[in-house]
Amino acid sequence: MARDLYHDAVRHALEKEGWRITADPLKIPVEDTNFLIDLGAERIIAAENGQEKIAVEIKVFGGLSLVTDFHLALGQVLNYSLILGDIDINRKLWLAVPVDTYLSFFDGRYPTRALKHIGVGILVFHPKDEVILQWH
Repeated sequence: MARDLYHDAVRHALEKEGWRITADPLKIPVEDTNFLIDLGAERIIAAENGQEKIAVEIKVFGGLSLVTDFHLALGQVLNYSLILGDIDINRKLWLAVPVDTYLSFFDGRYPTRALKHIGVGILVFHPKDEVILQWH
C-alpha cells in the first residue's frame, strides 16, 4: 500500500499529542474487501476513565484540481464513515489536510459543511513542523 506524502508527519503529530497509534493502516474487512484507513489511534481520557478512538484518513490534495481531489476524498471518507458506523460506532473519523490546503479551500466553505454533514471532522496539520493546528 502506497502511503500519502504526509503520512509520517500526521503520525508524528498525533503521537506528540498523546495518541497511541494502534493500526497503520487500520484494516476493516467488509465482505470480500479490506478497506484501509491510513491510521487508527487511541488515547486514555482520564476524566472519563475511558478511551477515545479515532481513524484518520490523510490527503495531500496535490492533483490538478482541488475540487476533483475533494470529491474523491469525500467519497472515500463517506464509505469509511458508513463502515465505521456499522462496526465501531465509538471511533470518530477525521480527514487530515495540510494547513495550506485548509486555508485556501476548506476554511468556512462548502467542503467543511459537506464533511460535517456526514460526521467527519477535519484535522489540520503543519507538514514540516509535524503538529496538529486544529481539530475542526
